[in-house]
Amino acid sequence: MAVAAESTPTRRPVSLKREIGLISMLWASVGSIIGSGWLFGAQKGLLAAGPAAVISWVVGGVAILILALVHAELGAMYPVSGGSARFPHYAFGGAAGASFGWFSWLQAATVAPIEVSAMINYATHYSFAHGWLHPNATLSPSGLVVAIVLMAIISSINFLGIRALALTNSTATWWKVAVPLLTIFVVAIFGGMHWSNLHAADGFAPAGAKGVLAAVSTSGIIFSYLGFEQADQLAGESRNPKRDIPVAVIGSILIGFVVYVALQIVFLLALPADAIGPTWATVGNGLYSAFTGPWAQLASLLALGWLAAILYFDAIVSPGGTGLIYTAASSRVSYGLSRNGYVPEAFERLSNRGVPWVGVVAAFVVGCICFLPFPSWQSLVGLITSASVLMYAGAPLSFGVFRKRLPHVERPYRLPAGELFAPLAFIVSGLIILWSGWTTDWKLGVAILLGYAILVISRVLHLNSHKPVLQWRAAQWLPVYLIGLGVIVYLSPYGPLKTPVIPLWWDMAVTAVFSLVIYYWALAVALPTEQIEEMINEVVLPEEETVV
Repeated sequence: MAVAAESTPTRRPVSLKREIGLISMLWASVGSIIGSGWLFGAQKGLLAAGPAAVISWVVGGVAILILALVHAELGAMYPVSGGSARFPHYAFGGAAGASFGWFSWLQAATVAPIEVSAMINYATHYSFAHGWLHPNATLSPSGLVVAIVLMAIISSINFLGIRALALTNSTATWWKVAVPLLTIFVVAIFGGMHWSNLHAADGFAPAGAKGVLAAVSTSGIIFSYLGFEQADQLAGESRNPKRDIPVAVIGSILIGFVVYVALQIVFLLALPADAIGPTWATVGNGLYSAFTGPWAQLASLLALGWLAAILYFDAIVSPGGTGLIYTAASSRVSYGLSRNGYVPEAFERLSNRGVPWVGVVAAFVVGCICFLPFPSWQSLVGLITSASVLMYAGAPLSFGVFRKRLPHVERPYRLPAGELFAPLAFIVSGLIILWSGWTTDWKLGVAILLGYAILVISRVLHLNSHKPVLQWRAAQWLPVYLIGLGVIVYLSPYGPLKTPVIPLWWDMAVTAVFSLVIYYWALAVALPTEQIEEMINEVVLPEEETVV
């Protein structure tokens, strides 16, 4: 039985149960990576970059792997629930911790609704679901009702506890991995490979380098790779976190990379010539561009009806499994935010199965609200991508601080050349946000301001008895980073200006230099060693020592 490890006069003892093994940890990350992204990513990649989308998948995979390597060391060092939201708190104090915690929660809570949107999109193949979407692929009133019901089912399964969730997700993930592999093999062998497609329509890279890089953020490529951090988020419930977290984080990215690159190549080469129009980008010119269920409709076009049937079923299992694990993750992030004193203390309440049930309910409510301003799969992709990499940006900063301030702390996994990888990972985060474009990034800015309003209300109304010191000095770089990055995006080719102030390639150089300035500035003003150790000893160590 789990023993509560922390109790103070004002905070009741709470603890999560360490019940998850290596395979479940690995599958938590893999199951999050292989969700609705594989069902749509290959088609959206072609629309954005043409055949050069293959390059986009490689660029996206390498970028995410760099970020994942940093998370692997941090997660093994301090295996706490909601880890990616909490590392910046220990390195930079309350102001930065609250900010990155909100970025993390925003990302996790918005994934379940996009997975539900994917399920509905593919379901319209069946006659009973024809009225669920409008012609522009947004939810109709009846589709909105179905979406809310699906969100309720996903949330309900989370109430069964982490052991039941891990078993459900592990079972679903075996299926989720098997179906894309089956699809790659069958379509490649029986659908035929048309190598001339590499130069069909308006060429291999019709939008040039800008299109290739924009596709990384806007067509679902980075979104598809998201999820490796689930092992960090569930670290507080791992039986052997110091061994399992690095394996789960790095292994999940490698599996996802191989699967997604192969999917893009096969989808591109299997398209019949009459399914491709005069251009890759213009929806309606080619049959493939109008697909609402791309892989299943391609299978039907290739007379592989049995495979199409499997894919329509998988369109329920794959997104549903990802929605399950992200709902769990969002509740653990809110749990961690409450432990740090940022959000109401109610989020620490556990059910008799050890589930942070208030966080599950909050994720359900916010997920349902998301269907109103973002009623389609495509409309949510950019926001989630930008929020995710903004959350990821906290890890390389924390990594650099821990290497500098805590050089002698045990590191079960030590990243080789970490002093180079950490700033590189921070630069990568900035580049992905740049490539997301102004249309997406200004909406992210509004969401960030909304989060700050919530955090202020919680503090002003005394909804949490723990009052963390905000340590503004250690977070002085954060507003400069957020505003400065927004200005760079606005002035770049990815902004709204007809004539960009910062030309292509120069915009990436400016982003890189700006990111390095912020990175070393943040390290210089981070909390001193004594304060970091004090916070870690108060919260992290008791959670590490929780036993089953």
